[in-house]
Amino acid sequence: MKSTILKVSLAVVIVVLGYFIYNSINKPLIFEQELKSRGDVVIDKLKDIRTAQTLFKALHKRYTSSFDTLIMFVREGKIPEVKMVPDPKDTTNTRTISDTIGFISIFDSIYAKKNYKLEELSLIPFSTSERFTLLAGKINKGGVDVSVFEVTAPMEAYTSGLNQQLIINRVQELKDKSKFPGLKVGSMFEASTDGNWE
Repeated sequence: MKSTILKVSLAVVIVVLGYFIYNSINKPLIFEQELKSRGDVVIDKLKDIRTAQTLFKALHKRYTSSFDTLIMFVREGKIPEVKMVPDPKDTTNTRTISDTIGFISIFDSIYAKKNYKLEELSLIPFSTSERFTLLAGKINKGGVDVSVFEVTAPMEAYTSGLNQQLIINRVQELKDKSKFPGLKVGSMFEASTDGNWE
């Protein structure tokens, strides 16, 4: 009788220990998958902001540090619609020239296909209504003033609801490597529009 109770007790202990071991291995894997999945959505939004900033700079010769200005620009701005036509002066028909045939709304040409909610451009996905930090200015590179911008989303903002200890560990790991603990595009110190995921 005692040996049966002992065997059952050991079986229960083995099952419980097995569960804890499985959970301790599986938890970080699930965290990594969810972190990547959420990160991909945030990256898509950062790319959209970068596209809007690039178009804004092309027309205004500078970046903006205001999401309100950027949203109004995307909603109301227009870009030329260009058609490539053969150069009439070229007898070999190998050269082309750009011919502006009209103007098209920035929103319609870039964002309308995605059923995009432009009013939410500044909001970090998966956050509790937290906004991206948007900075813009000029830096001097080799005696020339260069326009720069930077958009950041701290990891804590888009990982709400995930394992807190794993988030703290990842943030500290990135800080230890002198990396930004989150996702960002552009730089206030370099003339770059690259994202830190690229």
